[in-house]
Amino acid sequence: MTTDHGSRHYEIQGARLPSVTTILAKTKDDTYLKRWYAKTGYDEAERIKNHSSLRGSAMHKFIEKHILGHGHEDLTPIGQEAKPMAKKIIEEGLLPVETYFGSEVTLYYPGLYAGATDLICEHHGMETIVDFKQANRPKQRDWIEDYFLQISAYAMAHNYVYGSNIRQGIIMIVTPDLYFQEYRFQDADLRKYQHQFLKRLDEYYKLKYDEKEQAKIETEDLMKEFEKEAAKLDKARKGDMAKKLW
Repeated sequence: MTTDHGSRHYEIQGARLPSVTTILAKTKDDTYLKRWYAKTGYDEAERIKNHSSLRGSAMHKFIEKHILGHGHEDLTPIGQEAKPMAKKIIEEGLLPVETYFGSEVTLYYPGLYAGATDLICEHHGMETIVDFKQANRPKQRDWIEDYFLQISAYAMAHNYVYGSNIRQGIIMIVTPDLYFQEYRFQDADLRKYQHQFLKRLDEYYKLKYDEKEQAKIETEDLMKEFEKEAAKLDKARKGDMAKKLW
């Protein structure tokens, strides 16, 4: 992965693909963020942002090592702040996980985008992608729509490359005072957010028109293919339900 002027890219199979987080960052409405910077003051806002980023990285490291079965300790002030947050997610969020398939997994949709997801697992019998988040305060669902789009993009990439059937996404959030939140979304909701991500993806490539021409991939065509596959999946599931009832 490389970072250039705040944008992350992955070099995969000879292609330089933008990260999912970069796509979302370049196409989001940043009005609230600008207001927060203006209200808080630039220096203080940067301090809060950087501290949160370091704490989040430390928290992820604790969780990753736990999933891999490795011991981990971080005696820095940031590490000591992150450790109980990671423990909260491990003890509450990961309890229903039956099988771990991969942690910190790099995923890509050929020619379009790439990224790294925190966890792929079986959760309550469903193939699931999980994203771990830390926050300074609890989050309302309508504040974090991009988190849903991020997981949806990863699920779409995993299904395309590996022929999997990711049916569920879960966002696990914890605050420094150990308030835990979990947002789950499945099937129809997952497809809805995948549609929304594809629209943002198309918007991103319109901003990067030359790169899109080089890739020779039309995101509108991808949207049509996605809709056809979703219709087939719905039909198959209805058939399975009818057999069970019969």
